[in-house]
Amino acid sequence: MDLFDKCFAFTRVEDVKSVGLYPYYHPITETEGPVVYMNNQRMIMVGSNNYLGLTHDPRVKKAAIDAINKYGTGCSGSRLINGSLDIHFKLEEALAQFVGKEAACIFSTGYQTNQGAIVPLIKKGEYIISDAENHASIIQGTLIAKALCGDSILVKFNHNDMTDLEQKISSLPYEAGKLIVVDGVFSMNGHITPLPQIVAIAHKYNARIMVDDAHALGVIGTGGRGTASHFNLTDETDIIMGTFSKSLASSGGFIASSERVINYIKHHAPAIIFNASMPASNAASALKALEIIQKEPERIQKLHYNAHRLRKGLSELGFSVLPGETPIIPVLIGDDFMTFALWKKLFDYGVYSNPIIFPATPQGQQLIRLSVMATHTDEHIDYVIAMFEKAGVELKLLHTVV
Repeated sequence: MDLFDKCFAFTRVEDVKSVGLYPYYHPITETEGPVVYMNNQRMIMVGSNNYLGLTHDPRVKKAAIDAINKYGTGCSGSRLINGSLDIHFKLEEALAQFVGKEAACIFSTGYQTNQGAIVPLIKKGEYIISDAENHASIIQGTLIAKALCGDSILVKFNHNDMTDLEQKISSLPYEAGKLIVVDGVFSMNGHITPLPQIVAIAHKYNARIMVDDAHALGVIGTGGRGTASHFNLTDETDIIMGTFSKSLASSGGFIASSERVINYIKHHAPAIIFNASMPASNAASALKALEIIQKEPERIQKLHYNAHRLRKGLSELGFSVLPGETPIIPVLIGDDFMTFALWKKLFDYGVYSNPIIFPATPQGQQLIRLSVMATHTDEHIDYVIAMFEKAGVELKLLHTVV
């Protein structure tokens, strides 16, 4: 067997392209946030995680440009050695204060952030208890921990199933270190984790809790402070993780916890020690976005208003829309081909959405994932609803024009 045999045998991309339904890697040539341009075609973007619409805010862009002028385009070293800038510390302090923790540390990407926390915290004889639908970055962190410490350290429980969680964790040694890891808001279906029940189970079985708030920060909780704030359980949530590529209009991520935990992670996480630090422009744009979120809470209100309008409009048309409290709006289709077909119709009609198929979602739950922004107008939302109606009728997903 040649190493590349599997590459040449992989023809799925060509197969899907041959029927004109390939939905990935379409270049955006210009973007205004809620509106983008692809091949000179104007598209309403309802497939972005730019929830508060801050990536195009002139204040955020100016902060990034000013940081480049002051610090340059990169740090050329890790935080541990020569890559720590004063703006990194300012951002960490602001984030810790925002989510109600003693300290925070930032990472160059959100994907690395979960690895950066999980890998150094878990040792042999300790356990990770992970929701079955956690984000791929959490899964990657657990896989690294398994390679270092053995397969037995990973325990999965059924998605948001507290009976299964308690059954699994109760079989582990009480005195062993245990970390329950969950998404605060799950990225595909928009479910919010049942944090009050998780806290009760963690206290009962001697476990710590880590919540990935990538899709919760700036979205739920008091002033957008995330899942722990949403349930008034900040003190009971041991580690809060967040990313900058959603509401904070940048790239990167952070962990917030007690000062001693953060100090340990800063000196033991390969994702910090052996990785170039975050460019100043990324830190500056995230810091400015965080400032705007606190000064303009009406953005979050508009975000939820838009999400409610779109969810209600699609449901009234007859689409199977999962109920929820977040700007993630899953439209269940249940079939690969029909999911791609609906995506293509919407794309041709100027609506950019995300087709989600197995393994990103379970078989039979293939869906079109929509996500709105605070900067979508009523006209944008109305257009998306109208094009869903048009495409749904043409594909016989809807039987009559409403």
